[in-house]
Amino acid sequence: MIVFSASDKGGTGRSVTSANIAFRRALAGDDVCYLDFDFGSPTVAAIFDVPSAMGDIGRGGLHSYLQGQVYEPIRLDVWAHTEHQTLRHQPAGSGRLELLPGDPSGGEFAVDNDSVVRCIDLFLRLHSEFDVMLVDLSAGRSYAVDLALEVTARPELRGVGARWLIHHRWTHQHVVAASGFVFGPRGILSVGAARGHDVEQLRGNMRFVRAAVPDPETPPWSLAPPAQSAWMRACDEGLHRLAADRGVGYSTMLGSVPLDPVLQWREQLITDEDVLSSWVAGPETLKAFQDLAGKLTDDDAWGIP
Repeated sequence: MIVFSASDKGGTGRSVTSANIAFRRALAGDDVCYLDFDFGSPTVAAIFDVPSAMGDIGRGGLHSYLQGQVYEPIRLDVWAHTEHQTLRHQPAGSGRLELLPGDPSGGEFAVDNDSVVRCIDLFLRLHSEFDVMLVDLSAGRSYAVDLALEVTARPELRGVGARWLIHHRWTHQHVVAASGFVFGPRGILSVGAARGHDVEQLRGNMRFVRAAVPDPETPPWSLAPPAQSAWMRACDEGLHRLAADRGVGYSTMLGSVPLDPVLQWREQLITDEDVLSSWVAGPETLKAFQDLAGKLTDDDAWGIP
């Protein structure tokens, strides 16, 4: 299965959420690969703490491959290359976790037929090796999003399941942006239809993921002064109404990630040790990533009979 992670804006937690989902699936025993298609800012290697993919990797990243400059993109075993102290040895029972980085010096580039063909070939080969391919796309109406829509409309990939996660923060601006990104005149659905997708099928394969969501009913927010607490609850209720009106409500949401200082100040993988040993991350954050990882292939969560 291919899972595309997209967002209309930067700062939505798209990459750190996607990396944690991939990490959790690998821990559960799945073979997972992560493709950094954030062509404008391919920095997810920092989340996996793989220094060899952060600096000069030569002409071997996904930019180079898709533009025909190399025959094969670089593939890095995260378990073997990470400098994260907890992950230096592959946990017992876990599956493969590979990273295909972008070129650090790369940038957005126009999609042509040759790059589409190379992308299709890559997806088909990875599909035969991995249970889950997670593709982190550039923010906004980017060439990366166009490429994803183009290749998944081609007949060669009809037998490969594809799902979309649309990430946004829990703010008025981000809810409106996420809705427009999917349902607007130049949104994913209209562009997908122009590429040959069945709109209803494409819509059914999309779910929204909320990030940095504060819960007014739990500390520290519930300990705020009465006036501030009442204001927060009113804002939260207003956002729920806005999300429902804009098609981004509960029925189209796969899950949410709470506001967590670790993710705000240092985007990283959340390990069990971060919650149970050092206590730097909240158990709600760990559970949110576990739930999202489980729902990724849960047909009931996607409304598929």
